[in-house]
Amino acid sequence: MSAVGQQEEQLSQSDLSPSSNSSSSFEIIDMDAASLYEPVSPHWFYCKIIDSKETWIPFNAEDSQRLEEAYGSDKDCNGRVVPTDGGRYDVHLGERMRYAVYWDELASEVRRCTWFYKGDKDNKYVPYSESFSQQLEETYMLAVTLDEWKKKLESPNREIIILHNPKLMVHYHLVARSDEWGSIPAEQGRPRTVKRGVENISVDIPCGEPLQIDHLVFVVHGIGPACDLRFRSIVQCVNDFRGVSLNLLQTHFKKAQEQQQIGRVEFLPVNWHSPLHSTGVDVDLRRITLPSINRLRHFTNDTILDVFFYNSPTYCQTIVDTVASEMNRIYKLFLQRNPNFKGGVSIAGHSLGSLILFDLLTNQKDPLEENDSEKVIPRVVLDQGDTLDLEEDLKKLQLSEFCNLFKKEKIDKAALALCTERDLQEMGIPLGPRKKILNYFKNGENIQSVNKQNQQSALGGNLPVLSEKSKDCNSTGGAGNEEYLDISIGQASVKYPRLIYKPDIFFAFGSPIGMFLTVRGLKRIDPNYKLPTCKGFFNIYHPFDPVAYRIEPMVVPGVEFEPMLIPHHKGRKRMHLELREGLTRMSMDLKNNVLSSLRMAWKSFTRAPYPALQATEAAAADETEPEPEAVPEKPSDVQAGDSPVADKEEAASINVGMLNGGQRIDYVLQEKPIESFNEYLFALQSHLCYWESEDTVLLVLKEIYQTQGIFLDQPTQ
Repeated sequence: MSAVGQQEEQLSQSDLSPSSNSSSSFEIIDMDAASLYEPVSPHWFYCKIIDSKETWIPFNAEDSQRLEEAYGSDKDCNGRVVPTDGGRYDVHLGERMRYAVYWDELASEVRRCTWFYKGDKDNKYVPYSESFSQQLEETYMLAVTLDEWKKKLESPNREIIILHNPKLMVHYHLVARSDEWGSIPAEQGRPRTVKRGVENISVDIPCGEPLQIDHLVFVVHGIGPACDLRFRSIVQCVNDFRGVSLNLLQTHFKKAQEQQQIGRVEFLPVNWHSPLHSTGVDVDLRRITLPSINRLRHFTNDTILDVFFYNSPTYCQTIVDTVASEMNRIYKLFLQRNPNFKGGVSIAGHSLGSLILFDLLTNQKDPLEENDSEKVIPRVVLDQGDTLDLEEDLKKLQLSEFCNLFKKEKIDKAALALCTERDLQEMGIPLGPRKKILNYFKNGENIQSVNKQNQQSALGGNLPVLSEKSKDCNSTGGAGNEEYLDISIGQASVKYPRLIYKPDIFFAFGSPIGMFLTVRGLKRIDPNYKLPTCKGFFNIYHPFDPVAYRIEPMVVPGVEFEPMLIPHHKGRKRMHLELREGLTRMSMDLKNNVLSSLRMAWKSFTRAPYPALQATEAAAADETEPEPEAVPEKPSDVQAGDSPVADKEEAASINVGMLNGGQRIDYVLQEKPIESFNEYLFALQSHLCYWESEDTVLLVLKEIYQTQGIFLDQPTQ
C-alpha cells in the first residue's frame, strides 16, 4: 500500500511539474474560475422609522443609478448633494443622510447596499453596513475563484456568517441563554438567510417619476396632526395622493405621455398644526386639563380644539399667517430648484384646511384691481368730500362755528371717529358741543356708511356681496353693522396676508365651508361673485362625509338639484348604483302601468250604456281613447331610461354663478358597495378617504390638464 501511495504521489508531483502544457491548462482553469465571479450590483436604500422600527426602503431605479454615478465619480463624496424623489429630498453623499427639502422631517440614513440578511420578525431583508458588505464580497470572490466554500466571517457584533455555497449562506444570531448562575451569550440562535444583490431579495423597487413638472399643487391639512385612520401625517398622505396621480397618468393620459405632452403634477404638503401648537398653548391647556380619561382629553386638545383655535382671533391670525407664509416660502424654493418651471399653481384643502384657504382667497386682491382702487378711492373721497359732509353734520348739530377748527386740524369724518373726548377737549371744544359730537358719531355709524360707499364705488362689481345678514344681526347695533359692512367674509379682526401667486383652481375635500358661512350669518352667495385671484373652485365630498357641506344651494337657494356625480375612474358607475337606478326605474314603470290599467278599468265601469247601433262606435272610441293618455307616459319612460343624458342636460342648464367660472361647484363621490350597507359605520372613514381615492385624484388631474388643453384618453362618463 505504501508503494502504491508513493507512486501516486510521484505521479501527482510529475503532473504538477512546470511545463508548457501544464501551465496553459492551469491558466484555463483559473480563467474559468474567474469567469464565474461577477461583481455585485449595488442598490441604494434609506432608513425610515415606521411604528418605532427601522425599515429600509429602496430608492427608485433612476435615483439609485444617479447616486451610484455620483459615488463613482468622486470617492470622497464630501459636499456632493444629489436630489432624489422628484426633487423633494436631497441626499448628502458624504454624510450618507437624506434630508427633506420643503418641510421639516427627521433626516434618514442612506446606505449603498449589496448584501442582506433576513430580519427577525417581519421577514424583511436588512442590508449590512457598507464596510462589512465589502468584506463579505471579498470573501465571496475568493470562494468562487478558488472554489473553497464554508467560509466563516465574524460580524462587528460578533455574529457568525457562513458561506456554504452560492445558494446557501446563513447568518447565526447569538442568543443569550440565562440560567440560575447567570447568562451565557455563546449559544447560537436560528440561522437567518443571507442574500447577495438586490435582485435576489423580495423587495418592490418603486418606479421613477417624470422629470417634467406641469403643475404645482399645495395641499393644506385639516384638524389634528393625523390625516387618516392610520394616524399618518400630511406628508405621508400627500405621498399617497401623488402616487395615485402617477398611476392614473399612465392609464388615463397614456396618449399624451407617449407624445411627451405631459410630465406630472407635483403635490406638496403645507403643515400649520405644528407651528400652532408650538406657541405654548399646549402647556396652558395641559395646566387646566382634568386628569381623568387622559387619552380622550389629549386627543381633544390636540385635534378637535383646532376648530376653536381658528375661531379665536389670536390663533386664527397665527394659522392664516403660517399657511400663507409656508405656501409663499415653498413656492419661492420650488422656483429656485426648478428654474424652468412654466406651469400654474393650484391649492387644495382638506376639512378645516379648505376653510382656511377659502378665507385667504376671498381676502386676496388682484394687483390690477388694487392699482385701480388706489387711483379711484382718493378721487371718490375728494368728490364726495368728507369735509363737506362733516360741515353738514355740524350744521345739523348747530355747531358750524367749529368747522374752521376741524379744517385747521385736517380732521374729516374718518379722523373724527377715532377722536376721544380728551382729544376734543385739547382742541378747545367745550363740554356741551363735545358731548353732542361724540353722541352723534357714536359707534362710527355715519363713518362706516361713507367708507362702504367709497369702497363699493372704487372696487366696483367684484365686491364679494356674498349674503344678506339676518335681521337679528342688523338689529344688534354697532357690532352687527360692523360685521355686515366688512368686505371680506373671513373674521373681521384678522389681517389676511397676500399670496405671491394666483392659484388656477381651488379644490376643497370634505369641506365645511358652507356650514361656516351659514354660522357666520351669510345666507346666500351672489351669483356674480368670484374669487379675486382664483378662477376655479371645486367642492368635492363623499356622500357619507359628516363634515362636508354643499355650496351651490347658497348660490341658487330657490332651486333643488343634485350635485355632479364624479365618474368612476374605470369609466362607469359602480354596479350597485346602476342596480339601484335600474330597480327604481322598474318600479316607476310598474307603477305607471298599474295606474294606466286601473284608469282604463275605472272608465269601463263608469261608462253609460249605449244602444246596439252605437256599440261599434263605442268600441272604436275605446281603442282610440287611451292613446292620448298613454302618450305623456312614454316620454317619462324614455327619460327614466336615459337618465344620464337627462342629468347632463339638467346639469348644463343650471346656473350656479361665477364662483367656478360658470361650471358646477359641488361634486360627490360614488360610495363603495360595502359602504352603502351602513352609512354611520363608514362615516368617519368617508371623511378621510380622499387621499387614496382614484376618483378624486382623476377629477383633480382632469381639471388641471384641461386648462392646458389636454384631455383624458377616453371619456369617464
